[in-house]
Amino acid sequence: MDAFHLDAARRIVPELLEVLRERVHILQRIRLLQPVGRRALAAEMGITERVLRSEVEFLRAQGLLTASAAGMALSEEGQALLDELEGFVALLEGRTDLSDRVSRALGISQVVVVAGDSDEAGWVKDALGHQAAVFLRGVLREGDVIAVTGGTTLAAMARRMPRQPEAPPVKVVPARGGLGETVAVQANTIAAELAQRLGGRSVMLHVPDRLSPDTLEHLMQEPEIAERLQEIREATIVVHGIGEALRMAHRRQLPKEELSLLRASGAVAEAFGYYFNDAGEIVHTMTTAGLRLADLEGARLVMGVAGGHTKARAIRAAARAYRMDVLVTDEGAARGLLDLVEPQNEARTGRTGL
Repeated sequence: MDAFHLDAARRIVPELLEVLRERVHILQRIRLLQPVGRRALAAEMGITERVLRSEVEFLRAQGLLTASAAGMALSEEGQALLDELEGFVALLEGRTDLSDRVSRALGISQVVVVAGDSDEAGWVKDALGHQAAVFLRGVLREGDVIAVTGGTTLAAMARRMPRQPEAPPVKVVPARGGLGETVAVQANTIAAELAQRLGGRSVMLHVPDRLSPDTLEHLMQEPEIAERLQEIREATIVVHGIGEALRMAHRRQLPKEELSLLRASGAVAEAFGYYFNDAGEIVHTMTTAGLRLADLEGARLVMGVAGGHTKARAIRAAARAYRMDVLVTDEGAARGLLDLVEPQNEARTGRTGL
């Protein structure tokens, strides 16, 4: 159904389209939380158990849900139907148009926008992870080397990746060393879980995220480290998060002098150990072992995964700084991006027409 027919359907049967949206949202939330009890699902969605009960009973009668002592889950038929309906619901909710506008504004060929704002609702980050996993699964080729960075959103992607017993053989590598924080969100851990779910293999990079130049030079002389770094730099697919500059600097416990430098230089974004200003210019570089910006040119696909309205400036800066083929984001970030970019485009158009 295209936009014209959708508008016609809204005029004739608006109530049916609203019911469709609500039931798809229930299926989506069950997919993220499964197995989940009815009470927990009602609380998560902010609706009463009475309202949810009737919807769940209908969906179960259609064979879309299964029930066990642990809670509800999607049946195979429910998963297949949800996959078919999600594109239509994205069109219905305006996210298809939002994706197209962000794609044009940032010059990124493919943009996927999930519902919600991950700054305001925790489940949206899981939705981001799921969508990134679905996209990644669809583009894999035999022999691919997938480089992944750390962070909670990439951890959600690995966790949400459906296991692939018949997937093409792939290798997953960490894009950089450890961040020195929770093990679950370090690149090494994410690479290992993603490889397991894809039926591939992973390699580890056992070096700190931040190094002195002398230490890095010494490590590069170690055959095992040099071999690992070469594998990482031969990645065919790069999947990375995008951080807000000062937040990432605090997480990495950068000294006060460097924090002051970042503030003075207008740093707004961080990716791969590089800090960028609004224009996408590099204003600071950490000495790290791992993927470098120059290595992205050799990759077949570079995918950014980031959401939340507070990330809008960071995403825009990253898109200006280096090649990004795919962006998976949420409505909060997408609308924030358009608030930043579209007024500038309108101003330029107005000046041109004078």
